[in-house]
Amino acid sequence: MILSDLSVKRPVFATVVNLLLVTFGVVAFLMLPLREYPDIDPPIVNISTSYTGASAAIIETKITQVLEDRISGIEGVKYVTSNSRVGRSSITIEFELNRDIDAATNDVRDRISRALRSLPEQADPPQVFKANDDENVIVWFVLQSETMSTLQLTDYAERYIVDRFAVVDGVARVNVGGGRTYAMKILLKRSAMAARNITVQDIESTLRAENVELPAGRIKSVDRDFSIRVQRSYMDAQDFANMVIARGDDNSLVRLGDVAHVSVDAENDETMFKGNGKNMVGLGIIKQSKANTLEVVKNARAEMVRIKESLPEGTTITNSYDSSIFIQGSIDEVYNTLGIAMLMVILVIFLFLGNIRATFIPAVTVPVALVASMSVLSVLGFSINLLTLLALVLAIGLVVDDSIVVLENIYRRIEKGQTPLVAAYEGGREVAFAVIATTLVLVAVFVPLVFLSGNVGRLFTEFALAITAAVIFSSFTALSLTPMMCSKLLKHRERSSSFGQMLDKGFARLEVAYANGLRNTIHQPILILLVVGLSFFAVNLLYKELPSEYTPKEDRGNLIILMKGAEGASYESNVRNMQKIEEKLLEYQRKGELDRVIVRVPGFGGSGGIAIVGMPDWETRAYSTFEFINRINRELQEVTDVRSFAIMRRGLGGGGSNSPVSFVLQGNTYEELARWRDIVMEKAQESPMLTGIDSDYEETYPQLMVEIDHDRAYDLGVPVGDIARTLETMLGQRRVTTFVDRGEEYDVIVEGDESQYRSPDNIDNIYVRSKTTNELIPMSNLIKISENATASQLKRYNRLRSITITASLNDGYALGDALDFLNEVVDEYLPEEAQVDYKGASLLMKESGGSVFFIFALALVITYLVLAAQFESFIHPFVILLTVPLALVGALLGLELMGMSLNIYSQIGIVMLIGLAAKNGILIVEFANQLRDKGQAFEDALINAAQQRLRPIVMTTFTTVTSAIPLVLATGPGSESRMVIGVVIFAGVSLASIFTLFVVPGAYYWLCRNTGSPKQIAQRLAKEQQG
Repeated sequence: MILSDLSVKRPVFATVVNLLLVTFGVVAFLMLPLREYPDIDPPIVNISTSYTGASAAIIETKITQVLEDRISGIEGVKYVTSNSRVGRSSITIEFELNRDIDAATNDVRDRISRALRSLPEQADPPQVFKANDDENVIVWFVLQSETMSTLQLTDYAERYIVDRFAVVDGVARVNVGGGRTYAMKILLKRSAMAARNITVQDIESTLRAENVELPAGRIKSVDRDFSIRVQRSYMDAQDFANMVIARGDDNSLVRLGDVAHVSVDAENDETMFKGNGKNMVGLGIIKQSKANTLEVVKNARAEMVRIKESLPEGTTITNSYDSSIFIQGSIDEVYNTLGIAMLMVILVIFLFLGNIRATFIPAVTVPVALVASMSVLSVLGFSINLLTLLALVLAIGLVVDDSIVVLENIYRRIEKGQTPLVAAYEGGREVAFAVIATTLVLVAVFVPLVFLSGNVGRLFTEFALAITAAVIFSSFTALSLTPMMCSKLLKHRERSSSFGQMLDKGFARLEVAYANGLRNTIHQPILILLVVGLSFFAVNLLYKELPSEYTPKEDRGNLIILMKGAEGASYESNVRNMQKIEEKLLEYQRKGELDRVIVRVPGFGGSGGIAIVGMPDWETRAYSTFEFINRINRELQEVTDVRSFAIMRRGLGGGGSNSPVSFVLQGNTYEELARWRDIVMEKAQESPMLTGIDSDYEETYPQLMVEIDHDRAYDLGVPVGDIARTLETMLGQRRVTTFVDRGEEYDVIVEGDESQYRSPDNIDNIYVRSKTTNELIPMSNLIKISENATASQLKRYNRLRSITITASLNDGYALGDALDFLNEVVDEYLPEEAQVDYKGASLLMKESGGSVFFIFALALVITYLVLAAQFESFIHPFVILLTVPLALVGALLGLELMGMSLNIYSQIGIVMLIGLAAKNGILIVEFANQLRDKGQAFEDALINAAQQRLRPIVMTTFTTVTSAIPLVLATGPGSESRMVIGVVIFAGVSLASIFTLFVVPGAYYWLCRNTGSPKQIAQRLAKEQQG
């Protein structure tokens, strides 16, 4: 082998090449970005259209459907979700991961521009914009003050703090949570207006006409030009109160203060934001879609420290919720695992070889291969994340294997009396083919992962290529650095310690016993067939038994409590209920069992309220987050006015809803869908798997229908528009104009006095003016009022009307089982025309399952073909791959015994097992072929090969298994996903190795007697040429 020959002959050259690899790797490592997962944010485009006053049903048919029809043919659309609610249509289009977001946005804009003529005249033009996948806040900073009210605090934050955070690298937007903005509030007095013959329209038109700031041209003198500006004369509440609205009957002036109460107040006082029981204002940082969470949080924290120095006395800003703690914690855990795995592997080598010099050699090759692989990650534009680090942990066992095979062979030759230089030269050549074969097999296993599509593909491309790079570099160092170091460092030494001598004697006895046992077993084909047959049966049985989900449940250290009040529940009612929930949480917080409790009313997205609960550090908490969720969910049932439940944020949730179950029913009409939904939800309530079951369609939103008597209105000379606008102002609010205070512009809001409108009858006493007689007409003469209930929003999914049922999973149940149960309910109880689909984590799980089967098959086929090419035989690879079903039995049995599930981590571990299981078989088959080439008899060659390769097989098995032990015993943040892949490797490799030692030689004996080695034809050709 050229590489090992050259390295032994030119040691400085071998050293320099490996040092260069390390140098490039270190530079790349320092430049690589750090994030939780690979960049899998999908390209998302939003279309938002306003049509003031239109009902949800009109929005859905006149706007949403029209726009969806136009965008249907755009390339690369993955799915389309839309939401039609009163006055607004919102459409979200998610594209395939490989679609360029800017090109996709331009395509959407192009299609939408053609649809403008088809939209209603009064509708605003649709707004098209790029969106992040779910725009989650990654860190909350909270402002509290002893000297300022919430109103003043919000104003201070908007003026002096928000912009400073907004310019931090990677920040997309800053959300002000629980803030209250200044506004000039004009509360109209209904009776005073009627007495002075004044209507809402009079006040609004006067405000617009009087409160102006206009350029009034310019004056040119001989030398200079002056621009003229008409200045605002209404600057504060008193100015507005003194504004003249009309002239009274006795010619007196009617001012705004006579018919309304004018004050500077909060624009919306229906918000509550509290942290650990104290009022505060939250500043939520939303990152740009491609930004690195850890970097953004680090920069934002640095900015917060600078802001702290300039805050007024009595005001504090502190870090509250921080999603980067989990990410940093789990990445630190993986680094620890890397260190532990390396130490354990070195310990195993020392135990087997009992020679510190020999142990030092593989210990050097591991860091060289791992560090060198960083340069490949950098070139491909990847990042350091949980998956690439996990790949490196698993690579330790693989990386050291190549080195052990070379080292063990050279060491054996030195023990037999060869000089270190000759042993290194010949020993390196002898196993070079086996090293390259195992490397190619491992590469063949991982490369198909690159072909996985969608999210799972993007996730595991980085994982696969990180391992592939490490394995390729490891075989390079094993064939260059290892022989060279062996020739310089190894000497023949007897073990001096009694423990070492005992180990050596034990191993020698084991080799003899193994050879004797093998002589008997290879003559029993029925036994071999039985073992392989049983393994296939066991794989099938265990696969059906195991639950499946997208990712294992992770304890992320914080949870969210969602509170849903009755449709139409008032702000005061929601606050009352949220305070009951907050009190329960604060009890835990006082005991030190919770770190922080943030509550907010209303919640995000229009829900009744939300509580964000942070657990203490992993080391100090009394119980896990899942235990706390179960405990608090039981307590939340005591709050009977509302539905509230706790859920965990997911790391790889697929955006949108945090509930793992998102089951979509699709059909023709919402009435029909609502009936189906009721059936499915009723059955779901009976299931022990699901909790917090909810749907996004509830026809319980209370509304009053105002019916205008058009004939009467026309008779009395009252325009319908005046009636609608008057009702909007008196019962809601209208922004009429603005005022300026200390350089910032705020709204002037006109609204009725809420206390005067407590029942539908109060509407009758509102007045409008007749255009014909100029008299005031009471509303009771013009309108009729009726009550009904409706759905506040109508959803569509992939252009079909849909209702989504969401739910969380109870402990011990997997997502796949829950979805299977819901599908059974649909098949059994719903008509044939009912269609189902999935969203969020449910959709990702369904997508990932099928593609991993394909990858497993592809990896098997590619591995088989690669081996066939190397061994110049179609039978040898078949013999080697017989170990795969045995490895699968181990892996699935491990998952079953540990109570784990089939998820993306365990599936990738199973694909890895193809390479790991085949590796030991390659060593035996390849060496048996070499001995046959040297003229040994078939059976002797097989027994000798298996016996001689026993020590490297046992050593490599131990190193692979010990590198997985830290994963199996993982604790702390992110341990759940690491544990799964550790169990698969540990159990799969352990079982496969035991059986490999007997099944591969047995199968070789019966199937390969008439096969030759790769060199057979070359030797025949040489013979025939000589002859």
